[in-house]
Amino acid sequence: MNPRHAIVIAAALGLLAAAPAEAESLRCNGSSTGEGDSRLSVLYKCGEPLLKDSYCAPWVQAGTLQPLPGAYAAAVTPCQPVEEWVYDRGPGNLMATVRFKSGVVQSILYGRAPQSAQ
Repeated sequence: MNPRHAIVIAAALGLLAAAPAEAESLRCNGSSTGEGDSRLSVLYKCGEPLLKDSYCAPWVQAGTLQPLPGAYAAAVTPCQPVEEWVYDRGPGNLMATVRFKSGVVQSILYGRAPQSAQ
């Protein structure tokens, strides 16, 4: 293989690896909902979920997975409210867990059972 071709192929593979992952969406009743949609929008498009849960997740520093030090976090709020709604999409389809932070869809996860908090 020509060294120039190898460099071009390596550069192309590097760009593909650096491309952002496509956000998940959820199809409901002929419309689609996804990241950034409000709870009201999801409820309107998809109806009532099978299950709902809410909990307080620790705040994390931007760009890291480290929780904020207690003194800083407690000065603002002790935790960030998170809601998860589970939709049973029927036979042959995986369950969908829609996770909300600050009232908007943060992620949509698919699986046979609800996912653990991350």
